[in-house]
Amino acid sequence: MTQTFIRLQSVNLHYAALAFKERSLKALLAATFCKAKASATVQDVHALKNISVEIKGGERVGLLGHNGAGKSSFLKTVAGLYPVSSGSVKVQGEVRSLFDLSLGFEPDATGRENILYRGLLLGLSPDYMRNKEAEIVAFAGLGEFIDYPIKTYSAGMQVRLAFAISTSVTGDVLLLDEVIGAGDANFMAKAKQRIASLVEQADILVLASHDFSALTNLCTRGLVFHHGQIIFDGPINLALAEYKSVNNLA
Repeated sequence: MTQTFIRLQSVNLHYAALAFKERSLKALLAATFCKAKASATVQDVHALKNISVEIKGGERVGLLGHNGAGKSSFLKTVAGLYPVSSGSVKVQGEVRSLFDLSLGFEPDATGRENILYRGLLLGLSPDYMRNKEAEIVAFAGLGEFIDYPIKTYSAGMQVRLAFAISTSVTGDVLLLDEVIGAGDANFMAKAKQRIASLVEQADILVLASHDFSALTNLCTRGLVFHHGQIIFDGPINLALAEYKSVNNLA
């Protein structure tokens, strides 16, 4: 049996400065006709800095850090969504990720049609998604709205449908970015049960969160990120203490 693992070696990740520059027509006209002074050069964002870490099968790992510390960038790099600038990323096992839940919806298509579209984005076959459709519809609890265009849904309804689709299949490596908030109390209870089931079935869990209780209950190992670097790697209780110390929290 193949061993599940995540292995990053000397990984650096940069975001292009162009994504952060002002690109509006107003700014272009101001620069062209007003001969305004050139703005300071916007440097590329160095989101992950020389990250080397290995996570083995059976591990439950929590990611801690201030907003912008690198937690989400790390998760998306592991998921294969971001190409690294240097270094290597190797992941053995089927990856399932729960973040950016509302991405991948076609607003003019119905909820039922979007089940198929979303499944294709997750790498699943049309036949598989058709077999899962009734279960997904029931879990989302959208009633007759499942046959309405997504653009008529509230934000909460979209998240409920996306959550139901994304959690309809398990994976060896489960990546979570915060605990999902997805509707009323009844749905939240179902969502927490579903996540607990996914965590139990996954060989590796990586959870980025500011919820100390969730991290303590779900994880045994913690990685503390600070300005794109891992500054601590150890037991989750010590990782929490390090995070609080670095960020001057009581």
